[in-house]
Amino acid sequence: MLSTPDLRGHTVLALHAHPDDEAIFTGITLRRLADAGARTVLVLATAGELGESRVPLAPGETIASRRTAELERSAELLGVSRLVLLGRRDSGLPGWTSGSHPRALAGADPLRLARRIAELAVAEGAETLIYDDEQGIYGHPDHVSAHRIGSAAADLVGASSYRMTVDREHLHLSAPDGHLVHGAASAAAVPFGRTTAEITLAVAGGAEHLARKRAAITAHASQVGAEHLPVADFDAAYGIEWFRHQGAPGVLDMLGNAHLTALARA
Repeated sequence: MLSTPDLRGHTVLALHAHPDDEAIFTGITLRRLADAGARTVLVLATAGELGESRVPLAPGETIASRRTAELERSAELLGVSRLVLLGRRDSGLPGWTSGSHPRALAGADPLRLARRIAELAVAEGAETLIYDDEQGIYGHPDHVSAHRIGSAAADLVGASSYRMTVDREHLHLSAPDGHLVHGAASAAAVPFGRTTAEITLAVAGGAEHLARKRAAITAHASQVGAEHLPVADFDAAYGIEWFRHQGAPGVLDMLGNAHLTALARA
């Protein structure tokens, strides 16, 4: 059974590239932090403007406004204390001309945006930052940019850093092609994730956390349908979230390390 530490007085800032990333890659972590009393600040770099909608938009509705509304519902489900939008533009997949748009995240000055994140972290008292790993999880230009921004911001304020990724070996064994990252990596024609040996922290959740995570992902109905997340397979594909962390254990480690538990059983 998962324990719930007392994290009152702690603030964690999570930086993500697009709406739905927060639920897919850190839904359990954000919900568990909130349940433990931590303040969570969720920062979205773009509105995911280039993600085509799988459902009809309302008259006058744009994909950006639709995805922002979905993001707000997801944040509510995950117990997010504050949602901040950076206002950059989705860059699209590797090689797309959209990456050269003047407001595209991929072309933005990472240090300038890092200063904004650092100022926000200081204002919120956030001692912990979550952001993409060096590979951007699956190589999307916006995820790589989010890593550069998050890493620079963490250095500016001396915050503890947790770089999110996925354990591709775990997914290969537990959920072959069953995680949304499989489709995203295939679309971008790039590899994804890390080996098990490269992971330092894995955060697991109970049934209630998994239910919230699934609800948060499906809140992004313009991008993901319930049929893409079969209930029977959901735990195997989404029941663990993975991070790379250097230095002394920090706030996320207080949630327990499912990675060490798995290694001990091996």
